[in-house]
Amino acid sequence: MKFNLISNKIAEIDVDTIILSIFMSNETTNGLVHDVDLALNGLISEILSRGDHKGKLREVTEIYTNGQIPADRIILVGLGPEKDFNENSIRHAAGAAALRARQLGSRKMASIIHGIEKSQISANYAVRAATEGTMLSLYSFGKYKSENKIDNIEEISFIKDEDIESKDLISGIEQGKIISNAVQLARDLVNEPPNICTPAFLAEQAMQIDDANTDVNILTESQIENLSMGAFLSVGRGSTRKPRFIVIEYNKKLLGQMQPLVLAGKAITFDTGGYSLKSASGMSTMKADMAGGAAVIGALQAASKLKVPYPVIGLIPATENMVSGTASHPSDIVTASNNKTIEIVNTDAEGRLILADALVYAAKYNPKHVIDLATLTGSAVIALGEGSAAALFAKDTNLADLLLTASESSGERIWRMPLYPEYTDWMKASNVADLRNSTAKRDTGIGTSAAFLQEFTEGFSWAHIDIAPMAFLSGSSVIKRLGPAGATGFGVRLLSHLMIEYAN
Repeated sequence: MKFNLISNKIAEIDVDTIILSIFMSNETTNGLVHDVDLALNGLISEILSRGDHKGKLREVTEIYTNGQIPADRIILVGLGPEKDFNENSIRHAAGAAALRARQLGSRKMASIIHGIEKSQISANYAVRAATEGTMLSLYSFGKYKSENKIDNIEEISFIKDEDIESKDLISGIEQGKIISNAVQLARDLVNEPPNICTPAFLAEQAMQIDDANTDVNILTESQIENLSMGAFLSVGRGSTRKPRFIVIEYNKKLLGQMQPLVLAGKAITFDTGGYSLKSASGMSTMKADMAGGAAVIGALQAASKLKVPYPVIGLIPATENMVSGTASHPSDIVTASNNKTIEIVNTDAEGRLILADALVYAAKYNPKHVIDLATLTGSAVIALGEGSAAALFAKDTNLADLLLTASESSGERIWRMPLYPEYTDWMKASNVADLRNSTAKRDTGIGTSAAFLQEFTEGFSWAHIDIAPMAFLSGSSVIKRLGPAGATGFGVRLLSHLMIEYAN
C-alpha cells in the first residue's frame, strides 16, 4: 500500500473514497468536514442532526456523493468522546474506516488526519497512529488459502493542512510503516502452522533481518550445551526438532561505548505441556506459544529500520515441548547456566525454564535494561482478561515507568503487577533443589512465575511482560482488535515506541 501527502481542496480530490471523522455528540461540522458538507449541500449535517451517526469510536457510516464531488463515497468514522481522545483513538478510527473501505471495494482513498484540529496531539504522532491503524487493520494471513484472496487498498493520501510541515508528516508516516511492517512480521510468524514454524524455521526468519548494522547468530544444540543451559535444553528433550538459540545484535559496534537494551522472547514453537499434558482445547492455540520470540524478532527489525541510536540485543530461545521417551519427567532436576538447580514440578511450566538461561546470557552484555516477553501463564489471562492488557512485572520503577509511557503512546496496554517476597518464597520451597518451576497451585501462578524469572536477573534492571492475555485473540466482538482474530504481534508496537522514546 502506498502512502502520500496531498494539499488539494478536499472536495476536489479525485479518489474513490474520502475518510472523514467526527467526535461523539458533535452535531456540527467544522474544518475539512465542513468543507465537504458544504459541497454536499449539508448532507453530513443532516445525518448528524438525525442521530444516524453518533461519533462512537470505530462507528462508520457511508455517504454516497452522487456526483456532487469527484469521490464516489465518504466514510464518516467516529472518534469517540473528545475528552478520551488519544493516539489509540486515531489508530482505531483509521483502522475501522480502512476496513470498511476495503469491504466496499475501494482502491484509492484520501483521509483527513483525525482529530488534530481539536487536540494537542502533534501531526507527526497523529499521522503515525493513522498509518499504524490502517496497515494493521487491513492485515490478513492468506498464505495457505488457494482461493478468496483479499484485494487490498492500493493507495491512501493524507490531506495536509498548509500550517503543518511536510517533513513532520513524512517522518510520521515512515515510522508508522516501519512499526506496522514489524508487527506484521511477528503476526505472520505466530500464524504459521507448527509443522512449518519450527525452531529452525524461526531462526531462518530471524536471519532475514537485512541490515548492515545487525548481526544474527544461531546457536545449535551442541553450542547451547557448551553454555551449560540445562534449563533451556530440558524443555526440548522430547522433540526430534532440535532447539535453536537466536541472538540478534543491532549496533554491536557501539557495545563498548554504551550499555544496550536487551530483549528476550519465549519461543516454544509448539507446546503440548509435556507429560503434564494440556487438554485438547488448551492445546489448540499452542502454536502461538512463541509469540514473545516473534515480538522480539519484529522489534529488532524495527530497531534497524528506525535507526535506533544505541545497541539493542534480541535473545530468542526456541524449542518445542513434546512428549516422548526422552522428554522431561515431573520430578526431574535440571541445572541452569548460573548453576541454580530447578525441580521440574510441572512440565507445562516450561517457558520460564528457557527464559531463565536466556536471562543469564543477557548479563554478558552488561545491559542497561533487560525486558522479556512471554506467553507465560494462563493465570495472566484469568487476572486481566483476554484482550484487556498484558501483565508487567519490574523490579526497577524507572524501567516500569518507561514501559508504561510507551504503552500509552503505542496503545498496547500493560498493567503493573506486584513482585511480593512471598512469591519468591513459594518458588524456593522445593525440598530437593534451589528452586521449583511451579507451585502446583493454580492460584499462585502469575506472581510466582515472575518471581522465578527474577532469580536469573542478578546485576541488571529487568522487566517481565506476560503477554498471554494479548498475543492470540479470539473473534469476540467485545475485543477491539486492530486486525483479524488470531495473532496480534503484541509487544512490537510497545517496544518500538519504547525505543523511539527511550534515551540510552
